[in-house]
Amino acid sequence: MPTGVDEMALLLGIDNGLTVTKAVIFDEAGRVLATARRRVAQAMPQPRHVERDMDELWSQTAAAIAEAVSTCGQPASEIVAVAATAHGDGLYLLDRDARPLGPGILSLDSRAGDLADEWLRDGTAEAALDRTGQTPHASAPSAVLAWIRDNDPARFGRIRHVLACKDWLTYRLTGRIGTDLTEASTSFTDVRTQHFASDILSLFGLAALSAALPSIALPDEAIGGISAAAAAVTGLREGTPVVAGLHDVTASALGAGGYAAGTVAVVAGTYSINETVTLQPRVDGRWFCRNGLRQGEWNAMSISPASAANYDWFLDRLCGSERRAAEAQGRTFHAEIISEIKAAMAQPSSVIFHPFLFGSPHGPHASAGFLGLHGWHERGQMLRAVVEGIAFNHRHHVDALRDGFAPDAVRLTGGISRSPVFAQLFADALGMPVSVSDTEEAAAWGAALCAGSGVGLFDSPRHDPRDLARLTTTYRPDPQRTAHLSRRYEVFTELVDALSPVWPRIEALSRT
Repeated sequence: MPTGVDEMALLLGIDNGLTVTKAVIFDEAGRVLATARRRVAQAMPQPRHVERDMDELWSQTAAAIAEAVSTCGQPASEIVAVAATAHGDGLYLLDRDARPLGPGILSLDSRAGDLADEWLRDGTAEAALDRTGQTPHASAPSAVLAWIRDNDPARFGRIRHVLACKDWLTYRLTGRIGTDLTEASTSFTDVRTQHFASDILSLFGLAALSAALPSIALPDEAIGGISAAAAAVTGLREGTPVVAGLHDVTASALGAGGYAAGTVAVVAGTYSINETVTLQPRVDGRWFCRNGLRQGEWNAMSISPASAANYDWFLDRLCGSERRAAEAQGRTFHAEIISEIKAAMAQPSSVIFHPFLFGSPHGPHASAGFLGLHGWHERGQMLRAVVEGIAFNHRHHVDALRDGFAPDAVRLTGGISRSPVFAQLFADALGMPVSVSDTEEAAAWGAALCAGSGVGLFDSPRHDPRDLARLTTTYRPDPQRTAHLSRRYEVFTELVDALSPVWPRIEALSRT
């Protein structure tokens, strides 16, 4: 390990999700010393618009950092580097004064869905796939910017900086506007050169924004220091190095020990995230071919907003009073309800659930639903179907990556991974060994690894100092359960095919 950094060195990783922003302070061995969280309110001013106030995002993040600094038990001077990660896609726009140009637009926003569909029909999407390695979707910066151009031209004309979420936070920490290699590849980089290309903006009718794209740094490249203004509100030492940071999908894989060729890193959270590292830019409509941590590395990501948020929705909406009562008494409701799910897994069941409450890989009109449900079924069977549906949607993506890259193992992270029952279900549903690492705050640790690399504490972001073998539990598929779940998965996919022509008509009912 390189020298030159105090042996008591600490690292700050900032992780901003869709509802919560977190600040986590680690020591150089990867142990968590302090974690602080703040909620950031979402606004839905009209259907398909999902936004949040950018200044509130910064103030809540600053408050979380200040709490972590004050409670970690070490002086702020021991924090040797800082890095942020956050949700990708969506948009955070600045005007000529580097002030927010309206609210930040989250990756759950789907206002540009019709435009993305039109690009599929007129050939734009096919051309974009060839040039950028990905098909534009509703929350892609390309689609959202084109929607603003068409629907809010005054705002479009005032755009001076096009940023992602973590880039806004990095700017508030340092006063420097820029992005990193992973985040840059969400819409406008040439998949082969991994750099911005002017003809790609023109492809989407966005040539006017050529000067608005940020400079690109490596994720572990030091790009500035904590400004006096940021130091005043966070408690960090002015001048503390800040590195460029990275997209949270990559950060989660890195922090969980799953950033590697031959391994699919699976993040079961709001989004169904499934990714693997490749040293060749392989382009296919079933995945995004985005930049990896270094030039010459790519991250093949097969993603949809259809994962563990469905389980949380069920518990909130259909078990809310029980959940609140348990939490008020200091009990964990999930630990109590898991017995119902295990009992249901041991019995035959006709119940199938499509986990498309918040989106799907099957177009913008797909919706969630229980099928095969009868009056004699109980809550346990419904919950079993929800969890199976989540695993099946991940299998849809993992199968695509298996076809393209032949990985032989899965690294699972996300809240659902902490349950041995659910981790084993993933192994059985995917038919692959699934490993889970005992990692607190994987995305924040991924950011911290970049921070440590940026100041020479680690040889690279991939040089995790922890004993990952000791931290890892591996779940191996049971052949009988895998065969059983494969039969259920066949029905799951047949129902998707059968319902696909009907989903738009169902959706139309909400507008009449």
